[in-house]
This record gives sequence, structure tokens and C-alpha cells, in this order.
Amino acid sequence: MGTKVRAFVRVKPTAHFAQDVIKFGPDNKSIDIYIKKDAKKGVVNNKQTDWSFKLDGVLHNTSQEMTYETVAKKLVSEALTGYNGTIMCYGQTGAGKTYTMTGATAEYKHRGIIPRAVQQVFKAIACSVDSFITVRISYLEIYNETLCDLLSTTTSSGASDMQMAIVDCPQGVYVKGLSIHSVSDEEDALNLLFEGETNRVIAEHSLNKNSSRSHCIFTIYIEVRSRVRVLSDIRCINSKINLIDLAGSERLSKTGSEGRVLKEAAYINKSLSFLEQIIIALADPKREHIPFRQSKLTHVLKDSLGGKCNTVLVANICGEALHVEETLSSLRFATRMKWITTEPVVNVTYDSEETVKTLEKEISLLKQELAMHDSLVNRSLVTYGPLTDVQVAEIKSQIHEYLKGAIDEIDFFNTMLRGCCFFFFSQRQQEGEVETRLRSKYILIDKNDFATIAAAQKVMAGHALVPVPSYKEINLVHLFPSIRKEGTKSLFSGRDLAAHLPSKSQVVVPTKNLDVKEKARNEDTVKNDAQPSKPISEEISQRPSSPPSKAVAFEQFKEECGSEINRIFKENKSILLARRKRSSTVARRINIIKQEMEDIKKALEAERQERSQQGEYVDEKGRLIIDEKEFLLIMKLKDLKEEYRCSYAELQDLKAEIQYCQHLVDRCRNKLISEFEIWYSESFLIPTYVQNALKPSGNIRPGMIPINRVMCLEEDEQERFERMQEAMLPTGPDSVAFYKAKMKTDQKVMSAGHSSL
Repeated sequence: MGTKVRAFVRVKPTAHFAQDVIKFGPDNKSIDIYIKKDAKKGVVNNKQTDWSFKLDGVLHNTSQEMTYETVAKKLVSEALTGYNGTIMCYGQTGAGKTYTMTGATAEYKHRGIIPRAVQQVFKAIACSVDSFITVRISYLEIYNETLCDLLSTTTSSGASDMQMAIVDCPQGVYVKGLSIHSVSDEEDALNLLFEGETNRVIAEHSLNKNSSRSHCIFTIYIEVRSRVRVLSDIRCINSKINLIDLAGSERLSKTGSEGRVLKEAAYINKSLSFLEQIIIALADPKREHIPFRQSKLTHVLKDSLGGKCNTVLVANICGEALHVEETLSSLRFATRMKWITTEPVVNVTYDSEETVKTLEKEISLLKQELAMHDSLVNRSLVTYGPLTDVQVAEIKSQIHEYLKGAIDEIDFFNTMLRGCCFFFFSQRQQEGEVETRLRSKYILIDKNDFATIAAAQKVMAGHALVPVPSYKEINLVHLFPSIRKEGTKSLFSGRDLAAHLPSKSQVVVPTKNLDVKEKARNEDTVKNDAQPSKPISEEISQRPSSPPSKAVAFEQFKEECGSEINRIFKENKSILLARRKRSSTVARRINIIKQEMEDIKKALEAERQERSQQGEYVDEKGRLIIDEKEFLLIMKLKDLKEEYRCSYAELQDLKAEIQYCQHLVDRCRNKLISEFEIWYSESFLIPTYVQNALKPSGNIRPGMIPINRVMCLEEDEQERFERMQEAMLPTGPDSVAFYKAKMKTDQKVMSAGHSSL
């Protein structure tokens, strides 16, 4: 039996709440709307003036915590047991959807459903003893019917190279190209949330100064595995929670939108209209087709609305009489949502690797049990492992004896021996069929029958003709080995190609050695700190009055402090160039081989045409024979094909090596540049009075303090956060992750703003 979608209404607090228009039921599960009749329309006026809506709850003057307890807590708990969940906020613009879903980041108590759901998930992980839970995060935006990844790390130019698309699969709907990030704690998840919020599209109009101009879907993926591995427990429970903040519907007469905001409003209203059509279609049991593909929003929500998922709707409304029409529209939508029935199920998958391991353990236990049983009945010779070479040879010997009639039956110790015997019988039958087919087409000569070989060579010398099959079947049988050996002497083998190329034994220097070198350099720094230092005045006097250009300083850095990093960078780059040169050589050789193969095929075709015009030679048994020239062409074509396959495989390996070497070179280059920036800042940009604090005998080593901290000694974000911690932690110890994530996001925004100046 299905589960009905749960629908709640949350009323935005306002000083002008229309108490005579909006009234709540005594159980807080119904809401009534009353409108006075318009006297201008006369006495006869049949227009409806009152409506009543029954929902799962009415949230009026409720806190964020109470809202979460009522709407989301149960759904998140069920998601941890394997049920998919969806929470969706719907309503007019400025009704408080984003506040309900995300909340206000200024204060911890005002956080919304998403931060609280993240906290609940990681609290459950902390309390879980017998389960291993993995959490991943994605953040999708649908802006003007375009899919955008709010957590994408690519640039705007790179994002256009890989367009995202909605894909239907047996497991459900997913967005191809959407990045999914693994998170280890609450702070990491909130970092992604706040980072995505900074990338959202917002605009201002008369009803809302920060109006969301897109639909956003924040998804939490949960994977639960049991820590206790038993033979029957190889399950993996997967679930996801979709937290959806829909853009608000707008009446253009009230918002006064124009230009870009007007275009955005048109897309928003159109997608919400399609969403309402889907709701009406799902509520109709007679409808066979549901048009989910009408818009990107409805397509993404296919599993949430019509699938196996727990779904909750929060309809946000304004309590002012001015917006009563929008309030009625939102309440109608919420009522229609309650008509939809979903069928939530636990999403269980089975790990194939664990299944194999479990079956192997089970086989081992069964073998032990069989061995114990055999020992009890004195059957000690029976083995249940793989057959040894001695046992296989014994089976073959018995089969030959049986076929000769020397023995009447074959002894089987177990079913494995019986299966092996059947296999050999089948193999022998196939060999006989192949031999019969070959003898019907070709002349087979035993290599040890020297008299027959000599006679065949005399026949060949007298007629200059060799009976062979067509060139397509030449690999089935070797005719006249001496002729083939002699004919292949002039063929180009291509195996000496590797002698002209750089050896694969060259060692690529991985960039992890950079960390080892850096560690050794740090140890040297500590040793130097222990030695007596030069007077500070002498060091300062050696410092130039004005910093040199970065180009000149970079050359100096490569010769001195960065010599080791520069050496590794050059070595990796030289190896990369060698691999590229080798790849180019192999590619040219492949093209040459292809051309040679084409020429040989043309020559073979010409030989066949000439033979058909002059008449074909056949022996006394009617079998076709060809001359030596055509035979050599066939053999050469075969060798070229083999060489082409080897060269192509080598080219693929070289491409993989080039990609890896390029990765190492890029890492070396970035490491060299970052080390130079630190060295340049510490050597030329730090003021003189700060140099006194960085002397070798002090506690501060160069590189520990970023240059922006050295140049600006005012209170920074970290200090403000620490001061705030002292004030806030005693009353809210769970707020550490929230405020840390907020601080990191603010720092990213500030640094991005400074870099754009």
C-alpha cells in the first residue's frame, strides 16, 4: 500500500497579518480563507468567497527548530535506514522558502532545514557502532531551463565543454555531469552548502530584495554498510535526500519586473505551471502517461513525485490580505500534492566483490565439511581442490586406454574428475572434426616424415607451384615450412623499432619526492636555527633597497633555494618530451604499415585477377594451387597485420604514459611557482621591523605566516571567530561546525573580491 505525500503550510510572520481573512483550525491542520463580496458587482454575485484546506499541519509563528522537528526529522531518520526522501518548499516570491530551507547564516538558531538535516545525519553517524556510513553532497541549480552545478570547480569556459543532462536509468533519474563531493564531517558539508549559496542567482524586485531566480536542489547521498561481516550480510543500503528550494511564482503586476528579471520570471512561472500539471496528472488514477519531460524541473523530480520516495511539501504563504490570491494558489497546490501516492522502499544493493569473497568462504567451509565426512567413512584419497598435473595425466591415460579397449570403465573419485573426463572427450571429438575438415581441404605433411617432404619439394621445384588454401585461411595450417622460412627472410619484421626509441626503463620522478625534499629542507632549517646567527643589522644591510623584478628573482630562486625542485621539473619534462617523440615515431610507423598493407592487398587482388584470366591450376584431386609470389604476399600481409597490432598496443601505452608524465610536470611546475612566491615574499616584501620577529632564534619560521597577515596586523576572520567561539560555545556547543564553515566561506568570498580588484 502506498504512502500519501505530506503537505504543510508555513505562514510568514508579518505585522499586517489579515486575521479576518486567514483563520486556522483548532487542531492546526486546517486553514480557512474568507473574502468579502465586492459590492460593486451588484446583489447577484455567485463568486466563491470562502475556502477550506485540510493539510498535515499549519506552521504559524513557529521557530526554525520546531519547523524542522515537524517537517523533516522523521524523513531524515528514515533516509538513514534506506528510504529516499524529498522536501520541497513552494510558494510565491518573498514568502520565506529560502529561509525555511537554508535559513539565515548570521545566527546559529536561525539555520534552516538543510543545515539541520546535515547535522542530524552526522550525529547518527557518530552514534552508529555496527554500520559504516558514507555521505556525499551535490548542489544543482536550474536557471532559465539550464542545468548548473553550484559546486563545480571548473571555470566558465571549461563548463561549456561538458554539458549536463538528465538521464533515465533503471535505478532512477540522475544528472550526468553533476559533481558529487564526499564529506567526512558536518563542517565539510556546510562548507559545500555555503559555497553553493554564494553561486546562486538572485535579483531584487519590489516584493523581495534577495529573490532567488532559480530552482535549487541540495542532495545528500547516504551509503550504509555493516561493519560486522557475516556470510549472509553483504548488503549495501543506498538512499538520498533531495532538499528543494523552488523559485517563487510572480505576478508581474506586483513585482514590476523588467529586462533580465522579467525573462527569469517567465521561465520560473512556466516551469511551475508544468510542475502543477504533473501534480494533477499524478493525482488522476486514470492517466496512463505523465509528461515529466515537459521541463528540466519536472524531469529531475520524477523519482521524488512519482517514484519510491518519502515526499514532504512545505507551502510558504504570506499572511497579508494583499497576497490572498497567491495564498489561495499555494494552498490549492498543497492540497493537490496530498492526492499523490508514493511507494517508498528500502534501496538495497549487493556488493559483487563481497559476494565473491563470501562464496569463496562458503566453498572453503563446505570442503572442510566434506573432508571431515570422508575421514569418518575412510575415504582419505578424495580431494576437492583443483586437479593436479598428475591427476590430469592419469585421466588422459585412462581415456586413451578406454578408447583402445584396454579397460572397460574409468574410475571417478569425485564429480570434478568426471567433469574433467567429459571435457577431454569433447576436446578429442573437436580435434577429430578439425583434422577431418583440414584433410578435406589441404595436404597435411608430417614434419618428421622427411621422405614425403623431399618428394613435395621436388614437385614444387618442377612445377614452381605450391598447393595452399586462400590467404584468408592460411593461418590454419603450415605448408612447406622451408618455403615459408625462405620467403619471410625478406620481410620487414619491425621488431627493431624499440631500438630507435627511448627506453621504457627510464625512471619518472614523482612529485611525492618534492615533499621528502621539503621535509629535509625543513630539518636543515631547524639545524640552522640551532647555530649562532649573524647580526640582524648585517642581514638587513645585505637586503636590496628595492625588490628585484620577479623574472630576475625567479632565475635566482632556481639557482639557489629552488634548485632541487627545478632539477626534478626538468627531468620530468625531458622524459615527457621523450615519450612524445617516441609516440610520434610509432604513429608514423603505423601509418607506413597501413599503407604497405593496402599495397599488398592491391597486389593480391591483381594476382587473383590475372590467375582468373589465365586459368586456375588445380591438382589431380581438383584442389586449387597458387604460385610462390602470391604465397609470399599472403605471408607478408599476415606479418604486417601482427606488427600493426603490436605497434597500436604500444601507441596506447605511450599515450597513457604521456598523460601521467604531463600530470607530474604540471604538479612540479605548480610546486615550483608556489615555493617561489613564498620565497619572494619572505625575502623582499616583509617590512624591516617584521624581520626582527622572523630571526632564526625566534619561534616564527619564514613561511609560517602568510604575507597578507604580515602586511596587515589588524584583527582577521580567524581572530574574530575565536573571540566569537568564547562567547557562543557555552550556550551552543554544536554550533562549531556551522560557524567554522561560515567563516571559511566568508574568507573565500573576500579573497575572491580582492583578486578581482
